[in-house]
Amino acid sequence: MITINQLSKKYKDSEEFSVSNIDLVIENQEIFGLLGPNGAGKTTLISMLSSLIKPTEGSFTINELTYKQNKNKLKQIIGIVPQEYALYPSLTAYENLFYLGSMYGLKGNTLKQLIEQHIEILGLTEFLNKKILHFSGGMKRRINLIGSILHEPKVLFLDEPTVGVDVQSKNAIISHLKELNKNGATIVYTSHHLNEAENFCTRVGIIDHGKLICNGKPSELIKQEEGAHNLEEVFIAKTGKELRDYV
Repeated sequence: MITINQLSKKYKDSEEFSVSNIDLVIENQEIFGLLGPNGAGKTTLISMLSSLIKPTEGSFTINELTYKQNKNKLKQIIGIVPQEYALYPSLTAYENLFYLGSMYGLKGNTLKQLIEQHIEILGLTEFLNKKILHFSGGMKRRINLIGSILHEPKVLFLDEPTVGVDVQSKNAIISHLKELNKNGATIVYTSHHLNEAENFCTRVGIIDHGKLICNGKPSELIKQEEGAHNLEEVFIAKTGKELRDYV
């Protein structure tokens, strides 16, 4: 579904590449976890694959569509769940979702039914006509997700979709993502919750200093790393214990 060839990104005035020579293939209907410390290049890589920023070097295809030749078609088959809330706080949940769905060309009863369907699954029916500014973090995360999947994307990019939410909201989000994947969606997901990634992802890649260090099934990576009992221990072994504060 996704083929990445020598993909790199260097921001203006930066001395180093944020992403450097990434080669990776993500198969159809995989749940691929992109893991790494703060500033490792995860968001930059997802932003390039989402056509939000231009690569400095290299290329990629999604469903055989290229960024250079098929940018508009490519955007129609992907969904993006950003780390920050992409919602209008002064609008209701329904107004936000209706607006986002309209941007994808959905309208009328079709859009209304899709909104109601996802709202019900994620337990937000009674809050449909409440303003987003009154929602908790977990509720906003669920609305954020719905706004990105109304058009039934083939590929869904999620940048820390469960950060800062309660356990119940996290379980609801992960459960819905598994159902979307079961129905055909390929998922690319970043997270600092390594236990969650170990159980959720079919395959993970660890990125650090803009380079892909390793990738494989969580169980295989754990087996390959001497003394490791879980994905967190593999992660520390590959990236070190040094703090990664950055501005």
